[in-house]
Amino acid sequence: MNTRTVTEPRAARLLTRVLNRIEWAGNKLPHPFWLFVGLSALLAVASALLDALDVSAAAPGGDGTIEARSLLSVEGIRGVVENAAANFTSFPPLATALLIMIGVSVADKTGLLSTALRAAVIRVPPKWVTFTLSFTAMVSHVASDAAYIVLIPLGAIVFRSVGRSPVLGIVVALVAISAGTDASPLITPTDVILSGLSTAAAQTLDPALVVSPVANYYFSLASSIVLSVVITVVVEKFLARRIEQGETDEGDLPAAEHEQALHLTPQERRGLQQAGWTAGVFILLITVAALPPGSPLRGKNGAVVESPLISGIAFLFMLLFLLAGAAYGRAVGAVRTSRDIPDHIAAGLKDLAPILVMFFAVSQFLAYFKWTHLGEIIAVKGSDLLRSADTHTLLIFAGLLVMVSLINLVVTSGSAQWSLVAPIFVPMLMLLDIPPQTTQALYRIADSCTNVVTPVSVYFVMALGFIQRHRRSAGIGTLASMTIPLAACMFVVWTALFLLWWALGIPLGPGSPVR
Repeated sequence: MNTRTVTEPRAARLLTRVLNRIEWAGNKLPHPFWLFVGLSALLAVASALLDALDVSAAAPGGDGTIEARSLLSVEGIRGVVENAAANFTSFPPLATALLIMIGVSVADKTGLLSTALRAAVIRVPPKWVTFTLSFTAMVSHVASDAAYIVLIPLGAIVFRSVGRSPVLGIVVALVAISAGTDASPLITPTDVILSGLSTAAAQTLDPALVVSPVANYYFSLASSIVLSVVITVVVEKFLARRIEQGETDEGDLPAAEHEQALHLTPQERRGLQQAGWTAGVFILLITVAALPPGSPLRGKNGAVVESPLISGIAFLFMLLFLLAGAAYGRAVGAVRTSRDIPDHIAAGLKDLAPILVMFFAVSQFLAYFKWTHLGEIIAVKGSDLLRSADTHTLLIFAGLLVMVSLINLVVTSGSAQWSLVAPIFVPMLMLLDIPPQTTQALYRIADSCTNVVTPVSVYFVMALGFIQRHRRSAGIGTLASMTIPLAACMFVVWTALFLLWWALGIPLGPGSPVR
């Protein structure tokens, strides 16, 4: 007993020092916009140096050589000026992200998403509360950052309502949303952005290759269920005893707020019914329309995988969320006239403005990177090195997982990090016969699990604030000591799931081979 009392504070102090250093390093990094502006400047200098040294690589397939081109040459500077607008407007994730956010904005601003998340967890039997909250968080990834704002305080309320620690509810919600951020049973904005960046990276070698937003859907769906089970097991077998033993609730949540969160109004219930019926009818109509072999939603010779149904999945999801959100809004009074729909869309797209700002800098950097041929040269030479060293595929997978996990401790934006990593590793692994969909799936694992152990994340700090409402002595080390065991178990099990998937050769998504 005494040993435990002495050891835990030392471990907590050490953990706090490590996390403080990570936070310090992360805070020293500039905003992703300036990060990519700086990288573009470094690229210009590096390309000029490599061009002067006549650096080149053999083109894949033996069709000549790939030579480095200087961004500081007359041709390079002319291209920077002339192609700035085209670089931005042709950026693969841009149009698709805007398209799907039109529908999500209506569902969000009318209140459908937050009400649906509340409805999913407020009437759950106590023995199912951990799994239900975890899986609801996986579904909530479609709501992007709004998921944190809704589910973290709701987790505390729901757990306290069944006589359990509100701190535990906060931890479950935070971990499921953050460490499981790239796993969901639904198509999310993250799927759209990652697939667009993967497409841009893959097209440096194969201009015809397109990575669909559903490229990892089968794996993502399975992952959301498996990770929810992992969270449930670790929480119930380990964390619950540690957190709840001897805990006294110091919460200051007003009773009225508590009751309001646990009950849906008649209007909200009617709105959910209307939204559910609308979504069901829409899905039924699309299914019926796609059944005939000659359907316009089918591809050549009646194909389903390579068809408008799959390539246009973002548009269909946009319609689904827009129609369901409008139906909910009509029921609760958030949509009174037709003008309210474009107003909700405009309000939702305003929330996308920070991403669009970053997209401009990222799109310019990737266009420069492609024009200079440095990405192709690095990919060719890197793949040649791995091939000559007879590096096992599993070792390559492990290296990518570790590298991305470490970067993620200080660069918490998943799209910014994939923008850095994809242009090198997607084509490099393609030259080793590893499809871009597989590289993207690996990235999703590493990008997710360390999200929840870095204090650089604003939502880590937000969750800590909610915990301190119930345990005033809690600090960074307190929260990290709760989240690290969960993140570690999720990382191990998720990696094992991927390796099993890869070994069995199961498609990662419609038309997406794993190897």
